[in-house]
Amino acid sequence: MSKIHSTTEAQLFVWSDVDPDHESDFNLWYDREHMEERVRIEGFTGARRYRAVSGSARRYLALYRASALSDFTSAAYKQAFQHQTQWSVTNFTRMSNTRRRVMQVALEGGFGWGSAVAMVELAPGAVDQDAIRDQMEALMAVEGVLRVHYMVPDETLSTPLPSEQTEGRVLAPCLVVDVTTEPVAEATLRQMTERFEGAIREAQTFTLLWSLDEHDLPALTD
Repeated sequence: MSKIHSTTEAQLFVWSDVDPDHESDFNLWYDREHMEERVRIEGFTGARRYRAVSGSARRYLALYRASALSDFTSAAYKQAFQHQTQWSVTNFTRMSNTRRRVMQVALEGGFGWGSAVAMVELAPGAVDQDAIRDQMEALMAVEGVLRVHYMVPDETLSTPLPSEQTEGRVLAPCLVVDVTTEPVAEATLRQMTERFEGAIREAQTFTLLWSLDEHDLPALTD
């Protein structure tokens, strides 16, 4: 396993609930259109979708990996963001309690993606980066932990979706831990909440629905 290191990579983080009456179509849209559409944008390298297992904050989490924050200001991204499909527009209206954040992956260790993740959202400025790094090193020594990444939101790029409450909006850093099983995710979450007691805004575990890598996609045909 690799040691904790800084990166210049970025990640789009969309954490949301959905109208239960339209949840099936929402999932179909993600699985048959939206994930592929986003991963095909130049600079994007992959995406994962998760469903919450523990915690009651929000039901679904999507993470889209990009090479750099600049990929979110490129002509290709602006084209995709400003020209949504009708299916996308419809499902955006079905989302609720949404948090959309464009994050710098400030620190990372390990590799691969696990079948489950533990995530904590930290109060801004409550934990310094040296303490984050120390906790990440400790987590990497835990059996079943595969990868840890610490993400810091970019204020300019993290524009809200229509379904997000903007009053009192907080752009908070997140620590996400990829693990092999849900019990490891639960144990990891407990470890993080004990370590950062008083600094945590939200804490939740998720199971992986699926992941998509840029190299999985076939070439587009005319």
